[in-house]
Amino acid sequence: MHRVSQGGGRNRGPRLWAAVRRIPRTLREDLWTVARDPLPRLRWLGRLPHAHVVLVAVLMGWLNAVQGEGDFGPAAMTAVLVLAVLQSGAVVLALSRPVPAWWLSTIALFLARDGGSLKVSHAPLWSWSIPGITLHALVLFLLALRVRPRIAAEALGFSLLAAVAALVFLAPVPDETILPGAAAPVLMTSTQDVTVVQDAVTFTLAVVVGTALRGRRVARNQLVEQEVLTAGERARRTLLEERNRIARELHDVVAHHMSVISIQAQVAPHLVKDPTDELKENLAGIRGSAVEALTELRRVLGVLRSEEALADGVRHTPQPTLGRLDELVGAVRGAGLRVTTDITGEPRPLSPGVELSAFRIVQEALSNALRHAPGAQVRVALGYRSGGLTIRVANTAPDRPAPPSQGAGHGLLGMHERTAMLGGEFAAGPTPDGGYEVTAILPAQAAQPADPREPAP
Repeated sequence: MHRVSQGGGRNRGPRLWAAVRRIPRTLREDLWTVARDPLPRLRWLGRLPHAHVVLVAVLMGWLNAVQGEGDFGPAAMTAVLVLAVLQSGAVVLALSRPVPAWWLSTIALFLARDGGSLKVSHAPLWSWSIPGITLHALVLFLLALRVRPRIAAEALGFSLLAAVAALVFLAPVPDETILPGAAAPVLMTSTQDVTVVQDAVTFTLAVVVGTALRGRRVARNQLVEQEVLTAGERARRTLLEERNRIARELHDVVAHHMSVISIQAQVAPHLVKDPTDELKENLAGIRGSAVEALTELRRVLGVLRSEEALADGVRHTPQPTLGRLDELVGAVRGAGLRVTTDITGEPRPLSPGVELSAFRIVQEALSNALRHAPGAQVRVALGYRSGGLTIRVANTAPDRPAPPSQGAGHGLLGMHERTAMLGGEFAAGPTPDGGYEVTAILPAQAAQPADPREPAP
């Protein structure tokens, strides 16, 4: 253990030195950039805050230009005006390119300190003029709103270094104050020790507020993205669950028919007197193919059957058809929904898949009306045509508010999936009287590919 700790101590030094050597590269990557990063619009205020920033920049620039007193020469006055324009322009530039704007503001603020040899209108309690500090703090605030906290902290550090350099390398601001009992003015330079602290407080406050607002905005955007992803995942899960349910029901229907084929192929030789060997061989082949197909079907789709949702006796009951429509309507009426049925055309048996899907579509439509349109009157219309079946379930406007929905349901999605699976057409939407209508057109049977061995007509 002792050797391990010594090894860790020996490795700590090179790692620390490597981290120190990476600092210049990190600073260059973070701060040496002209990337465009515009200030985003607000949801309710739009670009009104942008206009306010420009207005503050113009006002502070004007105050920064007129803050001096005394008789200035043309050169000095030109320098003051140019620096004031640069500092105000940096604020406007920070709306689109925060890092270059920070560089411009820092350089202009550093050079503005050299004008401190001119007598200003306030006591030199600050490294720069108050309007200049306000403009630079605003630039730091706009920078912290867009960049990562590490970059904002680096910019804050360089700004404070600029404040120290302005006090150390450039001429101090004279402040002649006559103390009580003194015969001559005394130069007050001790106030310069407080300036860096005051600048640090101002700039740090701007960076902290900007960073906090950025963190809040990023968290809100991530929350919105997560909600979108959650809604998409919920819809995808609902779709998969409904497809699994349809696959389980089709498995039951197809498995039933394959079992019937197998049994009939096994019994057929006993129904014929003296069957030939070719007939027995063909029927045995049919039975073998049916059993093999049934085995593969159970292997592929049988895993979709829920093992814990229902009891065995309920799972193995026959799948419903339109023959149980009266039973379904009676159960819904018992739940308090007023339902009328209308059947046109000549009712006839359809394929098992169409019968099952039609029953499920009516069942889902009535369930949706029961949940979302309490007290409404529902009309179920079935139209038997030569090409298939038309289903129309419409309800009037509810007579009282519906209870809040508990998450995403399977109703419309399942009805659409069942109709598309059969090659039919589906439509659903509100009616002019405030109700809702579901319409599905199901073909008599799904289209099958043509046999290439059959001759063309």
